[in-house]
Amino acid sequence: MVTMLVGETANFVAYMFAPAVLVAPLGALSIIVSAVLAHFMLNEKLQRVGVLGCVLCIVGSTVIILHAPEERSPSSVEQIWRLATQPTFLCYAALAVAVSLFLMLYCAPRYGQANIMVYVGICSVIGSLTVMSIKAVGIAIKLTIQGENQAGYFQTWLFVTVSAICLVIQLVYLNKALDTFNTALVSPIYYAMFTTLTILASGIMFKDWSGQSASVIASETCGFLTVLVGIVVLHSTKEPDQALSGDLYTPLPPKIYWHIQGNGDIGKQKEDDSLTRDFITVVRQDYFV
Repeated sequence: MVTMLVGETANFVAYMFAPAVLVAPLGALSIIVSAVLAHFMLNEKLQRVGVLGCVLCIVGSTVIILHAPEERSPSSVEQIWRLATQPTFLCYAALAVAVSLFLMLYCAPRYGQANIMVYVGICSVIGSLTVMSIKAVGIAIKLTIQGENQAGYFQTWLFVTVSAICLVIQLVYLNKALDTFNTALVSPIYYAMFTTLTILASGIMFKDWSGQSASVIASETCGFLTVLVGIVVLHSTKEPDQALSGDLYTPLPPKIYWHIQGNGDIGKQKEDDSLTRDFITVVRQDYFV
């Protein structure tokens, strides 16, 4: 828990100094570290295909770093507020809120337990707004440390409130997704949707791609797709959790004892039938741990 808090704090600080287009895709590196540590500490075998997935993530991340745009740090919270209230971003925020409410109020009660895209979609859409508000709060803290106090602006506390609300919603529905579906399925889908929407929201609000050539933007896109493929390949090598198999919760059929008769024929008897000496019992071991 302590190391997780340290990592999330460092991730928060990263948004103060780098654009979300750079920070969000690099979150894949934590998945690589987790896979490597699990191999040595938890005896979870990292197969050759998994190693290939790690290599793809590293290559894609390197491409993103080399072509990432420079950070354009606003000089005050008021300037961030003007970016947040521009018509294009207001349209994105309104659409994100509308989609989230539709998924939470209509789709989640009806299809949440059957369709993975419902819970993951809520996490991803709300998560993009979380990152934008957290980035605004981070910049406000950085400016305050530098001597320009931003605590007196109401926009600062509005961004803090939005960050807290979005973060709680995001965590609640992410936990629901992880409780309902396999982690190996949730992680790549969530990473793809969350990162894509975060890059889109940051590009709209902070205009990260402004001034970049088409070739540079294409290189960043290829790097992100490479990371995405690496994540999918890495998670595809995970073994399914047998403890969650639905077959274990089905009622056991009546026991049937197969036996070899004296003439070589194979016969069977139910548990309540009389048994002869010359029988061989066959037990389904997959019902036992």
